[in-house]
Amino acid sequence: MPSRPRNARPAAPARAFPGDRFWLPLLPLLTLLSALVHLPSFLRPVWNPDEGFLATQARMLAAGGVLYDTVVDRKPPLLPWLYQGAFAFFGDDSLWSLRCAAVAAHVVTAALLAALARRRWGDRWGAAAGAAYVLLSVGLAPEDTQAASFEVFTLPWTAAAVLLADRRRWGLAGLAVAGAALTKQTGAAVLLPAAWSLWRAGREAPPPASGLRLRTLTPSWAAGRTDGMLLRAAAGPGVLPRPGQGAAYGGALGRYTAGTAGAWARLLAGCVLPVAVVAAATGTRHFVFWTLTGSSTYMSPQGAWLLGAGRGLGNAAILLAAGAGLLVPALWWALRRPFADGDLWVWLLGSACAVVAGFQFYGHYYLQLLPPLVLIGIAAVRGLPSRGPARRLAAAWTLLAAAVFTAWGLAAPRAELDHAQAVAAAVRDRSGPQDTVLLWGMHPEQYWLADRAPACRYLTAGFLTNFSGGRGGARVGARYAVPGAWDVLREEFAAAAPALVVDDSRGAPYGAAAVPEFRDLLAQDGYTRVGTVDGAVLYAPRGRG
Repeated sequence: MPSRPRNARPAAPARAFPGDRFWLPLLPLLTLLSALVHLPSFLRPVWNPDEGFLATQARMLAAGGVLYDTVVDRKPPLLPWLYQGAFAFFGDDSLWSLRCAAVAAHVVTAALLAALARRRWGDRWGAAAGAAYVLLSVGLAPEDTQAASFEVFTLPWTAAAVLLADRRRWGLAGLAVAGAALTKQTGAAVLLPAAWSLWRAGREAPPPASGLRLRTLTPSWAAGRTDGMLLRAAAGPGVLPRPGQGAAYGGALGRYTAGTAGAWARLLAGCVLPVAVVAAATGTRHFVFWTLTGSSTYMSPQGAWLLGAGRGLGNAAILLAAGAGLLVPALWWALRRPFADGDLWVWLLGSACAVVAGFQFYGHYYLQLLPPLVLIGIAAVRGLPSRGPARRLAAAWTLLAAAVFTAWGLAAPRAELDHAQAVAAAVRDRSGPQDTVLLWGMHPEQYWLADRAPACRYLTAGFLTNFSGGRGGARVGARYAVPGAWDVLREEFAAAAPALVVDDSRGAPYGAAAVPEFRDLLAQDGYTRVGTVDGAVLYAPRGRG
């Protein structure tokens, strides 16, 4: 019997249960588990500035704002649209609907990982992969894991892209890559494992022509030859092809090559076409500027290398502690079988590049690492001795870590939330429902909590000064602002001056004392200091305070 090509995927393991008997108990279990570990997310009105930004942005869009024009952000549009849709159906005074959607996103991601693991390793390990992902989804600081943020909604797309590529559904895999990229730009990194899978599929032996059996594709170095790949096509060892079989194989090879080219075309078309449609719908020039070309200064790590490295190592250590039950076996597995499941390692590499991009190292960036880490860890645990304690220790650590991180979420400090609520209360006291206000800070959730419309399209001072919490005080000032931002701010002040301005810098290097342009704008428009609240300074036009 001819041997199987050495780079062909092994046959899928036998499954103990048909599809319905596998999924019917697993999906409710994953849903319950995800709801339990993300219970803290429902106990606070807002978890981080990203949620506040999206909530405020959704209100502006609902009021007639235009994305990438009068409503701006550096992110793609899918999540702002999701927030806007959720607010339209469930009201805009609570994020409960988005938190439920985030739990659902985790369940979908877990189910897709379970499907991929089941396809490769069987029912038991499929269920283990789904459960392990849900448990590790809280394995970072609570503000990074309990929020309905960009990464949470990117992960289902990335898991779908890898699963579809594994099933050789190249066009659909490309669509999933596009969905990930349109949720957050770094989601496009999942194109790497999808492309790897297609490249590997292209190296497998083409389907044989009639009457021709293909034994293997042997690299030239393995056969002592230097003329590329040698095809050994024969009925058995040492049997040469019969006359005419070369032509038959040539026809099969031609069709196979055309099919491979078509697969690449479908993958790339799936990636590009949805992005092009969304870009055209939102204005191509504005879309490209806000999602790609307009953030070069913001993405530069210049002057903040040590701060970025320290932040990156700190969040990596937190994730390592949470996932040690899988990561330690994964390291052992990598040393023992370094080339097994290459697409998972390529996926991990692409996700690591997504974390590093911009050198900001926020904790929620690390969520993109979880799906490939979970699958690699499950493959490693599967290789551990079944009778020893190693597997039980891995499971126990993962369960204990999930419990600890969930408890952390329940007991996490509320200092920033209390401050935001205090500022929002002061804004409500000193302005009317129809007034606009300018909150000069990095916490746009204050607009949403105060229920006041922003006086400016730039919801944080970062757009106007380049300040970022991930970079500290490096390269901060008006000269590092988004190009043209200060001209737009002055025009908006001239058209409709805000009823209240709040300097919430609290000593940070973007405050009125450190940014002359902001200080001059207040003076020119006649704003005077009218009070303070928890370190924030309030300004109102003369005669109004």
